[in-house]
Amino acid sequence: MRKRRILHALSALLLVAPLVALAAPAQAATSSGINDFSCKPSAAHPRPVVLVHGTFGNASDNWLVGAPYIAARGYCVFELDYGQEPGIPLFHGLAPVAQSAQQLSDYVNQVLGATGASQVDIVGHSQGGMMPRYYLKFLGDAAKVHTLVGLAPSNHGTNLDDIETLAADYFPAALGLIGTACPSCSDQIVGSPLMQQLNAGGDTVPGVQYTVISTLFDEVVTPWQSQRLSGANVHNILLQNLCPTDLSEHVLIGTTDKIALHEAVNALDPSHATPTTCLSAFS
Repeated sequence: MRKRRILHALSALLLVAPLVALAAPAQAATSSGINDFSCKPSAAHPRPVVLVHGTFGNASDNWLVGAPYIAARGYCVFELDYGQEPGIPLFHGLAPVAQSAQQLSDYVNQVLGATGASQVDIVGHSQGGMMPRYYLKFLGDAAKVHTLVGLAPSNHGTNLDDIETLAADYFPAALGLIGTACPSCSDQIVGSPLMQQLNAGGDTVPGVQYTVISTLFDEVVTPWQSQRLSGANVHNILLQNLCPTDLSEHVLIGTTDKIALHEAVNALDPSHATPTTCLSAFS
């Protein structure tokens, strides 16, 4: 526990300078294009990007940094709240994964209809990087998605203790929801029926490009290697291979880490990718 607190503090110190610089632009970007259903994708970036938050999260908090970061690079960016359970405000991503996947399907259809695009790209954090795989595999919508980028995704599950760690460390008010009002928590336990169904017959579906970005310091989806996918169209990345001094753990890799975001943008447009290094935190 003490080691985890030290890592959290060091990570916060590492990222404070970029966050100060981002504070004003983030508000401006949000008011000038994120979730703007009049946005028309450019020839350079023809696919809208749909951002999918994690368990206990919501779109505005999870993507406070990520949404403007991606939008500033010329993409139409959309973010949804999903997985609401009746009578529980603020905390999202609680509903059964299959139910949330249907919400994602409906939202992608809404984005495609508004923008006129034929495909989207998806960037998801934690459950938000895993749940779209259910959408792709079982809802018949794989042709609508070009690329799925998962930041610390729960692809092969974790254990209940680690989900409790997520709630206790970051969402203490949500701790009591585990086991009572968080079906997705049960779905994400290693070996659950959902996990067995999702990963039976292979991790991927044809035609979709997959990128998984993980961190050595993940204390929620463990071991971190369980996040990786297997398949011909998969690129698994360890954050510390890009920047050895990056100490981001499970939450920070998906909410504030600009090194991870830089690599996510590279995955969206590999033909214009630029090297991701520690200096990417200040780009």
